[in-house]
Amino acid sequence: MQQDNVVDQPMQERLQQLEARFKEVELLVADPELHRDQRRAVEVMREHNRLTEVIQSWFTVRELKARIAENHELLNEESDSELREMAEEELQEQEPRLERAIRELKVLLVPPDPLDEKNTIMEIRAGTGGDEAALFAADLYRMYTKFAESQGWKIEVLETNATEIGGFKEIIFSVSGNQVFSRLKFESGVHRVQRIPTTESGGRIHTSAVTVAVLPEAEETDVEVRNEDLRIDVFRSSGPGGQSVNTTDSAVRVTHIPTGLVVICQDEKSQHKNKAKALRVLKARLFEMEETRRREETAEHRRNQVGSGDRSERIRTYNFPQNRLTDHRINLTVYKLDQIVQGELGEVLESLRMSAMETELAN
Repeated sequence: MQQDNVVDQPMQERLQQLEARFKEVELLVADPELHRDQRRAVEVMREHNRLTEVIQSWFTVRELKARIAENHELLNEESDSELREMAEEELQEQEPRLERAIRELKVLLVPPDPLDEKNTIMEIRAGTGGDEAALFAADLYRMYTKFAESQGWKIEVLETNATEIGGFKEIIFSVSGNQVFSRLKFESGVHRVQRIPTTESGGRIHTSAVTVAVLPEAEETDVEVRNEDLRIDVFRSSGPGGQSVNTTDSAVRVTHIPTGLVVICQDEKSQHKNKAKALRVLKARLFEMEETRRREETAEHRRNQVGSGDRSERIRTYNFPQNRLTDHRINLTVYKLDQIVQGELGEVLESLRMSAMETELAN
């Protein structure tokens, strides 16, 4: 790789290391033997995808730098006024692009969060606002479902507590796919909605709140749950308003005795399936508790970052009369709420991701 003054020396050395590693990984990807070990193949392909993004970004920076240098030479040497004018116009467009490209490259060099590749378990709960909060919880669930579909991700509902008018007091579901946790982890917190409820005859705007938790889903090796630490209770499941929906004791309550965590699952007619789903949720909550403790011990500054995961923090306001979404953590306001609630979350999530990575880079 050619030496130049686009970036500082430590960054230059890091890029050279990554370019060398990229060549090694390309050889690994082309080796048929790699795909005999599926788990290893997945790890290598993930690394290849990440390094490809870095190298492409680096080449973009260098190409822009070269074109800018050429245009400066034209300005210094060319007497033809038309050529000079063209060079000046290109520079006005190229120099801001170079600044953005260098910033994006630096962000890509931030070491990835090891949890980013995880699948997630999301929990949405209605807060203040009664029926309107429960209806908005259902709206958020539909928004995340549509976004997940656009990304080719898979959604599986683990537990619901529905209301009679189509809302959710609580809904827990898993999201599986590529880079799921990296995209959704900033959604944890309090989501506030301002709108006129359909049940409101006076046309007054109501404010309600919904809490969202995004947990990295634990794999078998991530967290150990001993049978002796669990208390399993079974009971008859019920529907909205206490209506019985099952005549057998298929609902399951799992209590983790050391922490006091309790998970209830009753959506399935099979006691076995409900228990399996409850254990998935329990493991995710235990894993999140351990990760939070570890981060607090080793990286105090992370508390000040976007996406601290504090579920009591008001992170976002959805104002329907103004068609406005405001994310309070990064002072982002967009006036296309109607599109966002239909699953077009990409711009918001990418802005949060870039802000978090820039903070990490600064730290």
